[in-house]
Amino acid sequence: MNFHFYKYHALGNDYIVIDPNKAGVDLSEDNIRLICHRNFGIGSDGILLGPLFQGKSINLRILNPDGSEAEKSGNGVRIFSRYLVDEGYVTKKEFSLGTVGGEVYIELLDDKGSQIRIDMGTVTFQSTNIPVTGPDREVLNEELVVQGQCLSTTCVSIGNPHCVVLYDEPSRETALDLGPAIENHSRFPNRINVQFLKVLDRNNIQIEIWERGAGYTLASGSSSCAAASAAYRLGMVDNEINVHMPGGIIKVDIQKDGHVFMTGSVNQVGKGFFSEELWARIQA
Repeated sequence: MNFHFYKYHALGNDYIVIDPNKAGVDLSEDNIRLICHRNFGIGSDGILLGPLFQGKSINLRILNPDGSEAEKSGNGVRIFSRYLVDEGYVTKKEFSLGTVGGEVYIELLDDKGSQIRIDMGTVTFQSTNIPVTGPDREVLNEELVVQGQCLSTTCVSIGNPHCVVLYDEPSRETALDLGPAIENHSRFPNRINVQFLKVLDRNNIQIEIWERGAGYTLASGSSSCAAASAAYRLGMVDNEINVHMPGGIIKVDIQKDGHVFMTGSVNQVGKGFFSEELWARIQA
């Protein structure tokens, strides 16, 4: 039976998987917004479209709730990897996926795919690669004035852009208040994901997250990697870091060669069909 959609969450960060090999959905910006809407649609932090086959490669597109497209998502990649296992697309414990933000390498830590380790690639703090306006430089501990507050920010790309803000007491309210202004600040021409970071000790950090195109989220894989990498680059933590978020904990390992590995859980929520009324509107 070919379902229209499959839903999973990774520490409360929930995605809908739409498989174009099973359901022909017209994913226009309006339809993406409708499907992701928590009152008028199914509700999610985004849509994972795939698998998209190119030769022997398996590719994935990551669509934000506002209709834009993300380059990479750590939680999204983990969720999609679990989907590939559940539906029999992959049978190996190690494989790779293509994203707009680059190739991602996956390792299943159990047969079910409920615990997954991902090689997220190498981070860069170089402004032109993130991007951040101004001269070419590493964006470390720079001041950013937002709503009258002078914030200490470090910016990083791990295939998608992040602004890590050192903050004494991160909270949901902080993310909701300052997140949108930072995301859309003129310093970030492609907009940016935002993490409010508190270092707990040498192996533990706490973050609150505002995601570009998605808003406040309970957890994020790429945000965990970005925040951990920023704290490591600033000398505040060691190379093995537990990232604490409202949805749970992701483990980040920063290797000597610069690669960042992320380990976290995935849970299936359900699968189903769009109603005839909604299907008539969104089918391709």
